[in-house]
Amino acid sequence: MRHKVDHRKLGRTSEHRRALLRNQAISLVNHDRITTTLEKAKEVRRFVEKLITLAKKDTLASRRLAATKISDPKALKKLFGTLGPINANRAGGYTRILKLDARKGDGAQMAALELVGREPKFDTAAPGKKKAAAKKAAPARKQSKAAEAPAPEESAAAPQEQSK
Repeated sequence: MRHKVDHRKLGRTSEHRRALLRNQAISLVNHDRITTTLEKAKEVRRFVEKLITLAKKDTLASRRLAATKISDPKALKKLFGTLGPINANRAGGYTRILKLDARKGDGAQMAALELVGREPKFDTAAPGKKKAAAKKAAPARKQSKAAEAPAPEESAAAPQEQSK
């Protein structure tokens, strides 16, 4: 039975596991999204969510506690400067795990671990803007064709366009 067993061992010694979690946490903070195995993603999520909770309280003590967990100054700066304020009103759930296809080599279940609220923004109005830009460009093309054609053909073409 697994009573009071709190974490996955991931087939590593405790020092190796701690180093793995720290390295992946730094990568997640720096890049906002990482791809790893599902089991590692679940463990890194626990680790990173505790760090973001510390970053919400921007005190010297919380900075020092976070610095004991991750040693990258760039990641610490982003954690306390960007991620803490973004998640200040959120009551937990700072990360999201998305399951991916199995890894080709050994069939391990892969997952993408990403920070909530840091996803790339896709402009949904862009296709409409392209159509609107195409409509604006279309009359300009007709005018340029009309300028190239002789004057009598322009007058003959105008009534046909009006009937459409």
